[in-house]
Amino acid sequence: MKFMAWFLGLFSLAVALSLAAHNPGYVQLVYPPYRLEMSFTFFVLTALALFVLGYFFVRLLLSVARLPEYVRQFRVERAHSQGRLAMAEALGAFFSGYYALAERAAVRAIKLGEDRDLSRVVAARSAHQLRAFDRRDKYLIVGHDEPDGFATMRLMAQAEFSIDQHWPQAALQSLNELREAGIKSHVSTLRLELKAQQQAHNLDAVLKLVDQLEGRGGIDAAVAMQLRQKAWLEKISVPMLDVATLRVVWTSAPDEFKKLPKVRIAAVRAFINHGDLHGAQKIIKDGLDADWDDDLAALYGECLTEKVRDQIEQAERWLKLHPDNAGLLLMLGKLCLHQGLWNKAQNYLDASNGIAPSSAAYVALGHLAEKLQQPNEALGYFQKAVAQDG
Repeated sequence: MKFMAWFLGLFSLAVALSLAAHNPGYVQLVYPPYRLEMSFTFFVLTALALFVLGYFFVRLLLSVARLPEYVRQFRVERAHSQGRLAMAEALGAFFSGYYALAERAAVRAIKLGEDRDLSRVVAARSAHQLRAFDRRDKYLIVGHDEPDGFATMRLMAQAEFSIDQHWPQAALQSLNELREAGIKSHVSTLRLELKAQQQAHNLDAVLKLVDQLEGRGGIDAAVAMQLRQKAWLEKISVPMLDVATLRVVWTSAPDEFKKLPKVRIAAVRAFINHGDLHGAQKIIKDGLDADWDDDLAALYGECLTEKVRDQIEQAERWLKLHPDNAGLLLMLGKLCLHQGLWNKAQNYLDASNGIAPSSAAYVALGHLAEKLQQPNEALGYFQKAVAQDG
C-alpha cells in the first residue's frame, strides 16, 4: 500500500512537470524598483525545492531541540539495560553459590535503579551467606515509604536470618509483623514458623503447625509423624515442676504415640526422675504386655519400690515367654541381688552371660561376690567387666 502511494505521487509529479514544460506562460515578480521574470516551469521547480528544503530544515531544528531529551532517554535505557544485566548476574551468582560476586552485582543493580527492592534483598541474602551481618542489615534498612512487596521480602528474609542464627523470638516477631500487615500465612511462612517454634521449644505450637502443614500438603505424612514424635518426646522429657504436670502431659498424649517404644522409654525415665516409680512400672508393664522391647524391659530393674518381690514375680512371668532373653535375665539378677536372693541372683546373672556376656552382668556378679565376702571372685568379675568394655 505504501509503495502504491509513492508510485501514484511520483506519477502525478511527472505529469505535472510534463504539463508545465509545455506551458508557454511565465511568472513576473515585482519589487520596485526591481523586477524578476522567470518561466512558469522554473518557478514551480524552485518553489518545490524551497518547500522540500524548508521541510527538512524544520525537521532539523526540531531534532536539535529534542536532542537533550533523546540523550536523557538514551542514558535511562542504557542504565536499565545495565541494571537488568547486573540483576541477572546477581541472581545467577547467588543460586550458583558465588555469594561475593552476587552481592557486588546486586549493589550495582541498586545503584543503576534496577528493581531496587529485589536487588536489596539479594544483596542482603548474599551478605548473610558471607556472615557479613552488618552489611546485610544495612541493605534491609526500612525507608519512609516501604512498598508492600519489599516489606514481605524483607520480613521473610529477616525471619530466615534469625532462625539461621538461632534467634527464634526475633524470627517469630518478623512473622508476626507479616500477619499484622495482612499477609496471609502460606506454606513457606508456616515452615519458617515451625523451625522458629522448634528452636523456642514451644511444643504445643509445633504440634499445631505440623497439623497445618500436613493439611496443606507442605510436608509428607512420614515427616509429620517424625515431627510429632520428636515433639512429644521433648514434651515428656523436659524438666517439669511436679509429677502431676507430667501425668497430665502423658495422659494428653495420643495413644498412637504412647505405643512407640522411644516415647514409652522417655516417659518411664521422666517418671523415675520425678520419683513416681509405680507410674513408671505401669507404663513398662502395659508396654511389654502389648509389644516386647528389650530397652523398655531393662528399665524395669530401675523402678525399685517396696514391693520388689512382686516385681521379681512379674519378671519371671515374662521370662516364661522370653526364656533366652539376656537382658531380661540380667534385670532379674539385679532385682534378686537387691532383694538379697543370692542364689537366684547368681543363677540369673550366669544365665545372662551364657547367652550374651556383658559388663553389666559381670559388675553385678562382682557386687554379689562382695556381698558373699568373696573379694578374689569379686576382683575377677570386675576385671572381666573391664575386659568386656575394652
